[in-house]
Amino acid sequence: MSNLVVTIPANPPDRLDKALALAAPEEAALSRSRLARLIADGAVSGPAGVARDGKARVAEGQEYVIHLPLPEPVDTLPEAIALNVVYEDAELIVIDKPAGMVVHPAPGSRSGTLVNALLAHCAGSLSGIGGEMRPGIVHRIDKDTSGLLVAAKSDRAHHGLAAQFEAHSAQRRYLALAHGVIDAGDPRLRGLPGIGFEDGGVLKITSRLARHATDRQRQAVYFDKGRHAVTRARMLERFGNPPVAMLVECRLETGRTHQIRVHMAHAGLGLIGDPVYGGARRASVRALGVAAGLASAFSRQALHAAHLGFDHPVTGQALAFDSPLPADMQTLLDALRAAS
Repeated sequence: MSNLVVTIPANPPDRLDKALALAAPEEAALSRSRLARLIADGAVSGPAGVARDGKARVAEGQEYVIHLPLPEPVDTLPEAIALNVVYEDAELIVIDKPAGMVVHPAPGSRSGTLVNALLAHCAGSLSGIGGEMRPGIVHRIDKDTSGLLVAAKSDRAHHGLAAQFEAHSAQRRYLALAHGVIDAGDPRLRGLPGIGFEDGGVLKITSRLARHATDRQRQAVYFDKGRHAVTRARMLERFGNPPVAMLVECRLETGRTHQIRVHMAHAGLGLIGDPVYGGARRASVRALGVAAGLASAFSRQALHAAHLGFDHPVTGQALAFDSPLPADMQTLLDALRAAS
């Protein structure tokens, strides 16, 4: 059992569970639902003793102690799940991940993940990461984002790859289908904080990203806190009459959680199908015809990790891989082209 002391900040939400979710440090990974369970179990105490009502009102400066049970050991089991292996040697493996697959086991996703699949696929060829026989995940892509991802099979590969991603020298390019178009002359775009343009009409979005103030499952754009993040977006094609959607290439200078999705939404160019950052935006039937229905019904964020490049962490050889659009995005792209 470990204890976490949380101080209620200024202008807190109107109930205990929300206030604790906002005030708890991000590394504690305490969702509001988990906090609600801890409160119900009598694991939270405050100025008046044990707090059992998640709806109780709180005040700035109050201290609460959250009694956290020690984490239970989780044994990740190998699972024979088919993988699209783009490249593999004794040190690393590059996978073209399908949309819908979680990368790493977590509460609620203990099986069916990429790590489960890699443990089975790489059985007998893992030389150990940090003293454990497991693949080394050095970067992730969201569950419903498809595309290229590299994992280490040895400790030295893990350290070498991690260093490249930390230094932002690995090359990552994504293809996305988004609402709106990039127009360097658009006064709305130019008036947004963090927005700039580079040669060739490339949109550069610079901000800090941190957890959303009230929704812990989301990231948000800030300029006074959080982690530095830079995304560059180049429009490849635009669709509709008038243009209301586009195929865009996004390049990551940094790799933060949900970075492309939250940055594009900040620019008013949310990704088609994005259930978290896209809002309830619907494609224009007048501008896109029948393609509007396909866009509005698209079941995931239309985002694909299309290019991955890095230096082999052991041999130094420059490696680069490209992945074609998956069938669902290609079908939508064809429909958008036909409507233009």
